[in-house]
Amino acid sequence: MKITEIVCQILRIRNVEAKTASSQDSVLVRVRTDTGLEGIGEADSSPEMVKAVIDAPFSHNVATGLRQLLVGRNPLETETLWSQMYRRTMYCGRRSVTITAMSAIDMALWDLKGKHFGVPIHTLLGGKHHERIPAYASILFGRNGDETARIGERWRNAGYRAVKFGWEPMGQSEALDRELVAGARKGVGEDGTVLIDAGCVWDARTALDRAKAFADYRIGWLEEALHPDDYEGYRWLRDRSPVPIAAGEEECGRQSFRPLIDGRCLDVYQVDLSRNGFTDSAYIRQRVEEIGGRLCNHCYTSPVTVAASLHWLTTCKDAFLFEDCVEDSPLRHELTHEKVQAEDGWITVPDRPGLGVTLNEDFIRSTLIAESR
Repeated sequence: MKITEIVCQILRIRNVEAKTASSQDSVLVRVRTDTGLEGIGEADSSPEMVKAVIDAPFSHNVATGLRQLLVGRNPLETETLWSQMYRRTMYCGRRSVTITAMSAIDMALWDLKGKHFGVPIHTLLGGKHHERIPAYASILFGRNGDETARIGERWRNAGYRAVKFGWEPMGQSEALDRELVAGARKGVGEDGTVLIDAGCVWDARTALDRAKAFADYRIGWLEEALHPDDYEGYRWLRDRSPVPIAAGEEECGRQSFRPLIDGRCLDVYQVDLSRNGFTDSAYIRQRVEEIGGRLCNHCYTSPVTVAASLHWLTTCKDAFLFEDCVEDSPLRHELTHEKVQAEDGWITVPDRPGLGVTLNEDFIRSTLIAESR
């Protein structure tokens, strides 16, 4: 079996808002073979940047586009192909957008491999530990405490026992930060789990002050308190915080995660399959489990990445929560024929071959803005 074509499609919904939500556009990668099988993958990054990495022509042996590198290769050799993509983009990659492009291709290769062997990806990764996983509703903060409370109440009423609130407007003032968390607790209720995603807004000492204040509201974790590159700050904060510290969603690949893992900087390591792929996420899982850390997915895009995240997280023996984006976006709900969303606070792991989802081609045609192959 050989790769014959790599199709890159950029999708974008009509009403894109100025907010930190990657459920408004997407870049799909479709790897096709001479046997007629197709694998699908997705990257959570700037779609046009990912497309450029895939489309780029050969420059020299360590700076080449991914399509040219992969056509004609055996798609089942996922580890070899990942290593060669990493080496052959050494002058233009090693972190960030190039790794996200590799991750979308890697996701598609694993989907294709599962379809070829007739098994779900979690079987190829070594087997699942869970049939279903408790899910938390992942959503942005309201403009103030009252609006945040209403959001929390809405998702508790929808069956979620845990809700995460994130990003803007946290970080504008101490008073507003406290008001937002108080509103979150009020809306979710005393028996629910409140998770707080600050959105990388503080220095370490301010983050520690906030962690102490938020502990009064019994939050489940404080996420993304610092800039992603502040590894020493995260280690300092984690050693002193009264609440668990979570981060990792910006990290792309095993080398990016290495300082966080080696430094034991976090309580909860959040891995995004659309920025790490299955190949490196499996490695990251093993490293985090070795140090006794906890693992959770990050996912704020489409059902393609939701399905990928489920296949990976179910192979984590101590998986305890699944991030379930509840943005009211057509991309989140209409890209696949299957609905991959929690019901009554639990999300079920797909058991069909590969990712276990099929694309809605009508929806793709209605949102497609660019394509290359």
